[in-house]
Amino acid sequence: MTSTCAARVPSLRWAPQRGWVGSWVSVRPAKCRTSGGHAVVCAAVSFRPCIDIHKGKVKQIVGSTLRDLANDSMELVTNFESDKSPAEFAKFYKADELLGGHVIMLGANPSSQAAALEALRAYPGGLQVGGGINLENAMSYLNEGASHVIVTSYVFSDGKMNTERLRKLVELVGKQRLVLDLSCRKKDGRYTIVTDRWQKFSDVFVDEPTLEYLAAFADEFLVHGVDVEGKRLGIDEELVELLGHYSPIPVTYAGGVSTMDDLERIKKAGKSRVDVTIGSALDIFGGDLPYKDVVLWHRKQSMVGQV
Repeated sequence: MTSTCAARVPSLRWAPQRGWVGSWVSVRPAKCRTSGGHAVVCAAVSFRPCIDIHKGKVKQIVGSTLRDLANDSMELVTNFESDKSPAEFAKFYKADELLGGHVIMLGANPSSQAAALEALRAYPGGLQVGGGINLENAMSYLNEGASHVIVTSYVFSDGKMNTERLRKLVELVGKQRLVLDLSCRKKDGRYTIVTDRWQKFSDVFVDEPTLEYLAAFADEFLVHGVDVEGKRLGIDEELVELLGHYSPIPVTYAGGVSTMDDLERIKKAGKSRVDVTIGSALDIFGGDLPYKDVVLWHRKQSMVGQV
């Protein structure tokens, strides 16, 4: 079953005392599916760039190896470390007019926080930020130029979802500036949100009821397929299909992309409704997949979506 709805694309505007604000606006009619009788957001699939920061440096790390240990550097599996600053990558993405990318602090230490702020200031309104976001610091990142804050451990921790904290965050920053990270792993045949640096299974499943419920609190979802993230072994196609079918709001998938064919698989499995981010596989992060080819693919999707 299909219905006509407005496609959503990022737009920038200046808000007094808040700086550049990124938001999604309806710009054209488009065909999309309905979920449970309700119209869902639809748009051409997009590439969302990323800047992962660890101890002030841009790195690509296998996220499931990150630990809360004093000697966590000995535990990490690092695929790549760049000699370029986060701000340089931000300017790179700005030049290519890529919106809705994310800056993630892998450990919110002072050097990573400073590096993230440099990236946000280099591309105001063009990037989201996550990593240690809470009620005390969320507005400061938005004021520094983030379009959205990405929330993970403040809401999902110790295997539980803290709804009270989620509601307070929405009251503070507004639903339209909040992204929920629903990174998950499969357990007993069901995708389950993982907490505590992806080490602990929660009691929350990524399924239609959960996505419908949480969509009332967020503007977007970010979902890492933890079992394949950072390993360049191919995507979790079943997870992409689930997100494309059930998510009522924009959703970005991360995990396992290694070839251009993977992008087409995401487009097909996600019904052109699931955006994609790529890390270790890109040549700008030491991989083999040409960044310029991905940008060209992204632009092609945008042009096709406007037909």
